[in-house]
Amino acid sequence: QVQLQESGGGSVQAGGSLRLSCAASGYTFRGNCMAWFRQAPGKEREEVATLDSDGITNYADAVKGRFTVSRDNAKNTAFLQLNSLKIEDTATYYCVGGPDGTWGQGTQVTVSS
Repeated sequence: QVQLQESGGGSVQAGGSLRLSCAASGYTFRGNCMAWFRQAPGKEREEVATLDSDGITNYADAVKGRFTVSRDNAKNTAFLQLNSLKIEDTATYYCVGGPDGTWGQGTQVTVSS
């Protein structure tokens, strides 16, 4: 059974940083892409970053230069480093992975002024 578990969310002030983790299990982590999405209240879910099995990354324009996606294949874990956080980054962040695109339960990030 494919499972993804996010952690690392929290409340920070604008300009601060957080590091989100996504622990994966139930499939071959190394050979699969990973993605991070977020959803703010009243807004549509949006893709934030992707990381494929070759290490190629893509970022939404809103987070380029501030967020960094990475993975540790030995630990079956993906990461999303959030720097220079803005109030508009407030959202629930989800990781997505596995052969069928399984979603985690999400972790809340709240940025205040």
